[in-house]
Amino acid sequence: MQDKSNRLFYILGAFFIANAILAEFIGVKIFSLEKTLGLEPLNLTLFGYENLSFNLTAGVLLWPIVFIMTDIINEYFGRKGVRFLSFTAAGLIAYAYAMVYFSISLIPADFWIIRDTPAGELNMQLAFNTIFGQGLWIIVGSLVAFLIGQLVDVTVFHYFKSITGSSKIWLRATGSTLVSQFIDSFVVLFIAFYIGAGWDLKLVLAIGVVNYIYKFFIAVFLTPLLYVIHFVIDKYLGKELSDKLQSEAAMK
Repeated sequence: MQDKSNRLFYILGAFFIANAILAEFIGVKIFSLEKTLGLEPLNLTLFGYENLSFNLTAGVLLWPIVFIMTDIINEYFGRKGVRFLSFTAAGLIAYAYAMVYFSISLIPADFWIIRDTPAGELNMQLAFNTIFGQGLWIIVGSLVAFLIGQLVDVTVFHYFKSITGSSKIWLRATGSTLVSQFIDSFVVLFIAFYIGAGWDLKLVLAIGVVNYIYKFFIAVFLTPLLYVIHFVIDKYLGKELSDKLQSEAAMK
């Protein structure tokens, strides 16, 4: 029984950390959600700023998965499990950025710098530095937002669980995700662009609202996935071990 619970924590933790790190690094790409779906840009107007569309960081594809994993880990391993993995993930993300910045400082081989592509010559050194060399404030904002979001998620999750008990998984999981994602959406923008880049506060708020609208609908859309994962885990653990872990998690 202990082997099964340890193996489950390892699998959930590894997937959680892998998605968190990947979200940080693919987040450098900004994509148009509407054009990706074959739709016309919505051109919203918020806080006096016009033509706002769903131009999102690619990281939003993975962050909902991270927060789902947070809720699943919370369900079976409690606050301590989530906090341990959250701080571990933050430490590894910081380590990954340090290694990336070290690799940027390396002198490139002459034959590697310029590469011929169907679109013309590509300066590989410039491309590498541009893609991976995110600004310090963006890194700080992202890490702070991640940790705050995780701590808020686990707190709200256990608040709802104290009210609902073992029922209404959708309420505690989706509810905690919606609250934590709201805070995450604005913290990262405030630190990275209001403090770090001097953006107007209204612009930061407008972009934050657009980002949160997307995250809100994704969180609701992915709610059935929670039940699927929960079902698979319960089958793997067996009723006795599953109930034991959930009971212990509620007290951690």
